[in-house]
Amino acid sequence: MQQHVSDPFVKQAQKDGYRSRASYKLIELNEKDRLIRPGMRVMDLGAAPGGWSQVAGRLVGEKGRVLATDILPMNPVRNVEFIQGDFTEESVFNRILDALGGEKPDLIMSDISPNLSGIASADQAASMYLVELALDMARKVLKPGGGFVAKVFQGSGSDAYLKELRSSFEKVSIRKPEASRSRSREIYVVAKGFRG
Repeated sequence: MQQHVSDPFVKQAQKDGYRSRASYKLIELNEKDRLIRPGMRVMDLGAAPGGWSQVAGRLVGEKGRVLATDILPMNPVRNVEFIQGDFTEESVFNRILDALGGEKPDLIMSDISPNLSGIASADQAASMYLVELALDMARKVLKPGGGFVAKVFQGSGSDAYLKELRSSFEKVSIRKPEASRSRSREIYVVAKGFRG
């Protein structure tokens, strides 16, 4: 708890009005990889509490659109439409499709994390399952040529996942933003040029 309270990114998030320190991960990824531009359509999977949606909403502007979804509730964010529910359930998936209105997102992003149990192998399996679901969603709805960015925990299944990504995207990069704690096994995959 003490580490969290004294974390410079937590303090900066409070000062800048962001909902979480994770906002700075997306800001850095965007500066490096130019993922989000004004007017884009972006989907945020596992969005609560909304740190990434906040950043994306500001970057796409009034002419852009962010569609966020999570099983947890999320307070409203400017330029962001939110659907609460499990995006793997057919009823929720259909609500997402309705909200897209036939348009395909330019970018799908996911900073999703499972509820951690403390059992490393179970937590790794749960996190890989979630990021595989995010890739499955991208394969269903992402615009050809579009982008994908997601958190992946290095470990069992992560190499196979990168291979899967490379089969669907032209270019895949691995990033470790400064706001990502050094002791954490989390990395971010940035994939561009969805093959459709």
